[in-house]
Amino acid sequence: MEKLLNADVIAQLNDVFRELQEPVSVLYFGKEADCDYCDTTRQLAEEVTALSDLLHFAAHDLKSDSEIADQYKVDKAPGLVIAAKNDDGVTDYGVRYSGVPSGHEFTSLVHDIINVSKRQTTLSAETREFLQGITEPVHMQVFVTPTCPYCPQAVVLAHQMAMENPLVTAEMVEATEFPELSTRFNVSGVPQTTINDGAATVIGAAPEVQMVSEIQKALGLN
Repeated sequence: MEKLLNADVIAQLNDVFRELQEPVSVLYFGKEADCDYCDTTRQLAEEVTALSDLLHFAAHDLKSDSEIADQYKVDKAPGLVIAAKNDDGVTDYGVRYSGVPSGHEFTSLVHDIINVSKRQTTLSAETREFLQGITEPVHMQVFVTPTCPYCPQAVVLAHQMAMENPLVTAEMVEATEFPELSTRFNVSGVPQTTINDGAATVIGAAPEVQMVSEIQKALGLN
């Protein structure tokens, strides 16, 4: 099988992964049929996690491992969960990928692995305080395409926000892989962040303050 990561990319990742501090679990969810990008997503996750002893890979089937999929609220394949691996198990930070993180989104995957390994975000103190005070579920779906250079900014922001509160989950959705979902939320340009099934929608790579405002709107707080 031909490798997805060439020597140059592997060298860059080896350099970046020097920042890793604590173990990370990359959980893959696939299915046997009707999943064009499952094999690619699994191979990509396996090749990335093989580059460091701090990175751990686990594969699950959406159907036969349905209890695990339900535990992580994964309902699409291919899917990835980037979580903290601890001595007593795995801590879910709400970081999700639906679809292959290819093209520009590979950058998002690397950033998420680093952030989860450090167990901290780069969000402002004000944003973190707001997120940590949320008392009801927030689900952010960031629609992207692999060729969108602005999408990683939106994805990493949403994933960092999810890391601050167990009630917040953030899911990268590759728009062309899930056309029905894209149609449902009227995705005509990317990135588009849909919050709580359309209670609020953000078009473009919005700054942190605007995203906080939209979450407040979705929760009826402003």
